Amino acid sequence: MARMPWTTVRRTSAAAAAAVTPFLLTVFAAAPAQAHGAPTDPVSRVFACSPDGDSSGTAACRAAIAANGQPFTAWDNLRVANVNGRDRQTIPDGKLCSGGLPAYRGLDLARSDWPSTRLPPGATLTMKYVSTIPHTGTFRMYLTEPGYDPSKPLKWSDLPEQPFAQVRDPALTDGAYRIRMTLPKDRTGRHVLYTIWQNSSTADTYYSCSDVVFPAAAEKDTGGAGAAASPTPSKTAKKEPAKSPTPTASAASAPAPTPSVARSAGAAPDSTPVAADADPASGPSAPILAGGAAAVLVLTGGAALALRLLRR
Repeated sequence: MARMPWTTVRRTSAAAAAAVTPFLLTVFAAAPAQAHGAPTDPVSRVFACSPDGDSSGTAACRAAIAANGQPFTAWDNLRVANVNGRDRQTIPDGKLCSGGLPAYRGLDLARSDWPSTRLPPGATLTMKYVSTIPHTGTFRMYLTEPGYDPSKPLKWSDLPEQPFAQVRDPALTDGAYRIRMTLPKDRTGRHVLYTIWQNSSTADTYYSCSDVVFPAAAEKDTGGAGAAASPTPSKTAKKEPAKSPTPTASAASAPAPTPSVARSAGAAPDSTPVAADADPASGPSAPILAGGAAAVLVLTGGAALALRLLRR
């Protein structure tokens, strides 16, 4: 087989590299870093009723899935872009649990039988908020006001103006943020723990509703279930979802779920959040930089392979 002239080889290799490079860059650009997440303890509605939450067979979850028109497979993707702290102006009353997203509308059903977590009033709680990769941002936690009626759609007026707990840039450890907070002491009965995670390294804000039940004083005094030091959710996950982070597309996109395991409510020795003093507008996280390096290696390898084939 006759060899091609060296000048022809160089020109052909350059053309091949030029053709391959834009394609690879397009593929890389189409897969930005993920920041998906949701609370698994106290269990959020979206996780409890997902295929990974092990509560999809309950009456509330069946009704939510029916109203939704599809299962909550993408339980970690309940996010709205470009809210920028204007939560009350952006998310309509009655649609707080869905973030106003049609793909999650079943979560807004006004019911008193959602899978819930029993909590002692005034106790120290460690929330487990599962996420894919580290991102800077602020978590704000709200608890519905005394007298909240779960038979009515959740409105902003059901929540106090200010969060009872707030944490900025906690550390992501073993796939989850662990956020320690002290619960208000003046709640009894069924309430909603409403969590807002406003990213500062992405344009997204995440919303979630965790149903919680506080025992009455008489129940605590008689040593009822609510008096336990480490209360457990009435429904907890028993399955470990597969690790399959997917690209961020739009607020209504449905990527595959991210890993998580729901635990009983209560503080753990390693659960104190670590809030960094870094600038919230800091640059891309390590996974993004690693992805860029990987793309360069792929481009270099592709050009080299094209040259090797043409030399044969």
